[in-house]
Amino acid sequence: MTQRLDYTRQSPDLVKKLVELSIANRKAGIEQSILDLVDLRASQINGCAFCVDMHVKEATLHGERPLRLHHVATWRESNLFTSRERAALAWTEALTSLPAQGVGDDLYERVRSEYSEKELSDLTFAIMTINAWNRVNVAFHVVPGSQDEAYGLDKANLA
Repeated sequence: MTQRLDYTRQSPDLVKKLVELSIANRKAGIEQSILDLVDLRASQINGCAFCVDMHVKEATLHGERPLRLHHVATWRESNLFTSRERAALAWTEALTSLPAQGVGDDLYERVRSEYSEKELSDLTFAIMTINAWNRVNVAFHVVPGSQDEAYGLDKANLA
């Protein structure tokens, strides 16, 4: 794959704002381990090779177990995730794929039973943000691993 264009140079002010939103998401209070799972699952759904690569490496650096990372794609059948993580993954899938009928009350109530209103709002913004990153990286064919050194992802030793 060859990158189509460097959006960071073409739209630096917009990229800066998206980076600021990403940083704010990390400080909002949702556990890093859940944010890592959310980022990976949305990226899988959206087919963003750059982001899947990046988030596996980030999660590894954050201490996530390799087997859990392999199970993210099949989280419903896996016994490796807590009910809180399962709720986040279900919410991620619903908001990433947005069903034609919208997000049902049953899912909302299930997720709401695991998260406070603030946490659910923060989680929703985190999902919105990773979906934005997925879309720009998919659109412009950003090459997986191409930013590893710049982001410190080479330290994951997964190349």
